[in-house]
Amino acid sequence: MTTERPQMELEQFREIAVAAEREDVVLEFVNGRIGVKPVPDGDHGEIVMWLLERCLAQRPDLRLYPEQGLQVANHRNGLAKPDGSLAPRRNFAGQGEWADPAGVLMVVEVTSYDADADRRDRVEKPRAYAETGIPVFLLVDRDAGSVSVHSEPEDGRYRSVVTLTYGHVVELPEPVNVSLDTEELEEFSR
Repeated sequence: MTTERPQMELEQFREIAVAAEREDVVLEFVNGRIGVKPVPDGDHGEIVMWLLERCLAQRPDLRLYPEQGLQVANHRNGLAKPDGSLAPRRNFAGQGEWADPAGVLMVVEVTSYDADADRRDRVEKPRAYAETGIPVFLLVDRDAGSVSVHSEPEDGRYRSVVTLTYGHVVELPEPVNVSLDTEELEEFSR
């Protein structure tokens, strides 16, 4: 299967997603393919809360919205639920489950311990977020013990990717402008 030809149409996916609503998985539709995202474990949630606290402390004008559905990859009608979407306060007010990504400054993914994490979090989602024009994509990679900052989206990819192991200070570039001391992440990635 190539990404040029979707598995199904967007409306077909929406019908399946409603029928498949369960408490232990979340369905996404990225680059024309259905993806199953496992429900996060406790350490995964702690990482998202850790990031939320740091962003709010440094940028009180912004909010990190956990699990907000986004319409991504404009030309492929994708739907993704990033672990976090950093946007101005009230950016998603009045929007439904799958919001317009306009106003989103950064999306965050924290890897899960499942077989699809490599393809989903390290390949498909960065491409979809870059195609959508989201300025920054932050990947907290628990397997590698690292944080990757993707920025400067252009032609369906991020031109800049900086990866640092836990313990370093990570600078999130414009328009985010937040510094993260990642040493504490080690205790959530064992």
